[in-house]
Amino acid sequence: MMKRSKTAFAVAAILLAAACGPKAETPPAAPEAPRVALVLKTLNSPFFIDMERGAQEAAKRLGVNLTVQAAEREVDVDKQMQIIENLIQTGVKVLIVTPSGSKEIAPAIAKANQAGIKVVVVDTRVDPQAAKDAGIHIDTYIGSDNYEGGKIAGRHLVEATGGKATVAILEGIPGHETGDQRLRGFKDAIKDAKGMKVVASQTANWERDQGFTVFQNMLEAHPDIDAVFSANDMMALGAVEAIAAKGKTGKIKVVGYDAVEDAKKAIADGTMVASVAQFPSEMGRVGVESADKLLKGQPVPAEQLVRIDLVTRDKPAAVASPAGAAR
Repeated sequence: MMKRSKTAFAVAAILLAAACGPKAETPPAAPEAPRVALVLKTLNSPFFIDMERGAQEAAKRLGVNLTVQAAEREVDVDKQMQIIENLIQTGVKVLIVTPSGSKEIAPAIAKANQAGIKVVVVDTRVDPQAAKDAGIHIDTYIGSDNYEGGKIAGRHLVEATGGKATVAILEGIPGHETGDQRLRGFKDAIKDAKGMKVVASQTANWERDQGFTVFQNMLEAHPDIDAVFSANDMMALGAVEAIAAKGKTGKIKVVGYDAVEDAKKAIADGTMVASVAQFPSEMGRVGVESADKLLKGQPVPAEQLVRIDLVTRDKPAAVASPAGAAR
């Protein structure tokens, strides 16, 4: 009996010692990779959906911790500002932004600068005077030459109409650098074609439903319109619908901008004649690649231009450049 008690006591002592002895420490969790935020104008547009896709693919390839946010509508400047201010509070290290307002964005970028956040601007340039007044620093701009794109659209419409047409223009948001530059390029391209007469020019705020309504009103006021330049494809597609509703399909030549999939289909069907192709997925990719370099303390160019192209029925393919090919 005594022997059994001693054995039990010894076992208990061993167990107690094991319980009280040093425990294996759980290794600390690996620190989270610095966050990069991509703030788009909207995700209700094929253009920006494509831009997000390019950014996400680059983030996965490079191991970048990417957060993507956007306002519901492209015209909602205040919402975009709020999103940026919230992201600044969460401690992001690089902000990639497509400004909804080229002037209005300046104070938000100033706050990012003050917080030590690197800034990459994509697609729409910040207004130079607003940038100067706010004293902001932008690490790199990535986009295409919107003025040159407008000229390409204008030259093609002159060619397609034989230099003689009654023209309507669907503008972007007034004061918005992207639309303003496209409009200026278009007007410069057609100014020497004496037979090109612009009879209506009005904003449709980049949106398809407004493109329909605005162009429908233009046709009511000017039934002789036979050519349209739209500063983006969503407004152009709205115009195509208004043309169909008036029974004028095939009688009005429409040139858009962005070459989104629905516009390419309209070109193939003959309801649009052309669209200036940008490469939003490439912009998104280069944006994330630039953010990755900034996180690593590597230099990036102050400006990185992505090429543009013209999509027509005879030239439907517009292929984005491979990784690393932005110039």
